[in-house]
Formats: sequence, structure tokens, C-alpha cells
Amino acid sequence: MKDALIAKARKKYHASLLQSVLTVNSQGVPSNADKDSKLSVRIAKGIAELLESEAGERLAGQTSGSEFEAINAEFIRDTFLGLNHIRPGHWEIKKIGNRNRMVIAGFEQYAHLTALDEASKNNPELAAALGNDYTITPDIIIVQNLLQDAELNKDEPIVDQNVSRRAAIRAINGGKPLLHASISSKWTIRSDRSQNSRSEALNLIRNRKGHLPHIVVVTAEPLPSRLASIALGTGDIDCVYHFALDELKQSVEMANAEDALEMLNIMIDGKRLKDISDLPLDLAI
Repeated sequence: MKDALIAKARKKYHASLLQSVLTVNSQGVPSNADKDSKLSVRIAKGIAELLESEAGERLAGQTSGSEFEAINAEFIRDTFLGLNHIRPGHWEIKKIGNRNRMVIAGFEQYAHLTALDEASKNNPELAAALGNDYTITPDIIIVQNLLQDAELNKDEPIVDQNVSRRAAIRAINGGKPLLHASISSKWTIRSDRSQNSRSEALNLIRNRKGHLPHIVVVTAEPLPSRLASIALGTGDIDCVYHFALDELKQSVEMANAEDALEMLNIMIDGKRLKDISDLPLDLAI
């Protein structure tokens, strides 16, 4: 039987991580663990062993984060782009990082931010009032490109020049591509980092015109308590996706950490924490 697309991509995803950012140093500390937390090290080590990690030195935080973003983006390309039969469209997956704080102004829902940015540059009082609340730099984005009328009318006439003249998806209306998803990659989670993800999510919600893109976080954080700092609660982030949720749960069980397991089950049962393999199908909604 042929391997399922997402199952095969998940194996490739973990192999890529094991060859780069997911390492165990000479002291036995995995690169996604907090060395000052015995439980973090124990859980992360269990995950690494389950994923057949090779020993190696820990990479610098900045390098790890950037590489994690790239591998996440590749996983989404390998999976989401294979779902065109259930989510048709002209899609692009892009790794953005911190290159351009106004990158989302290139999309229909946030195009008005360009005028806002220009106005604040010329008005110090306005700039002081606005702060940076309207600037958002996603790690990874999914872009839905606009459709030509020939595509819309391929099977039967759907639109003509008299209707749907303001619909965002229609290229003839002169709009910009649509932001379908904003994906934040967090190799590990500390309190300040989780707040950054929430702030970015709230800015995406508040500053949009039109439909809200998917807003998700992907992380390799091993401690359930730290996962809870970003996964619990609703209203900002759609869901948190763990890079190896099944292995995380197994490792927590092996560590006999009852409180951590209880917290983990609360997040899983509450549909606030899912596995990376769930992400492509959720993005197809």
C-alpha cells in the first residue's frame, strides 16, 4: 500500500529536523529543552529518542529558529499543496521571517496599512498614538492568488461585467492577493515569546478588512506548562501545533509526570493542541 501523503511528509519533516536543529549535546541535553529544568530535559530527550535523534551540539537560538521556520514551510508545501482537490486555488507558501515589518500590506485584507504607515511617518503625533500595533511580520504565510474570469467561468458562466465587481478573489477587480494563513514558528516557548505570538495574532484580527486568515503556532516546546501559556484560551490563536505530539505524550507518560500529563490532556481534549500532521487539513478549511 502506498504511503499516505501526510504520513510520508511527517517522516521527512522529522528527518530534516534531526539533521539540523533537533540535536542532543554531549551533556545529554536536547536542543529544544530548557537545561535548567530536569523535566524539560527528560521529556525532550524522550521525544528525541523516539525520533531516533543523533547526538550533536546545540545550535544558536537565532539559527535554530530560522531553520525551524524553513523546515515548517517545506512541510506545508509538501502537504497543503497536495490538497487542491479539496481546497482549490493558486497557492504560495512563503517564509518571511523578520525581513519586512510591512509585508502583510501586500495582501487585500491589510492593504490599507500602507497608507497608515505613510501617514504616521509624516505625523509624529499619529506615530506616537499608533505605536507599532499595526505592524505584523509572520514567520510563514500562505497566499491565495486571485482568479481570472476565464477560470471562474471554466465550467459554466459564473460572473460577467455586471456582477461581483467588488469580490476580493476576482482578479479583474484590481485587488491584491489574499492572506490565507499566518504561521508563527516557535522552536521553544518562554513567557515573552508566547506573548509575542498572541500580540501578533491580535494585530491580525484588529487590523484586517475582510476575512481573517488562519492564525496558528507551530512549536517544539517539550514542557506542557509552557505549551499551556500559549495554547489555552481562545479568541486570538486558532490552535497550537506540536512538531511531534504523539511522541511528546508518550515521553510525558514515560517520565511519570502526572501533573504535566494532566495539563497535556486538557489541551489535547480541548482541541487547543494538535500534531503537525493535523495542520494541513485544518488549513484547508
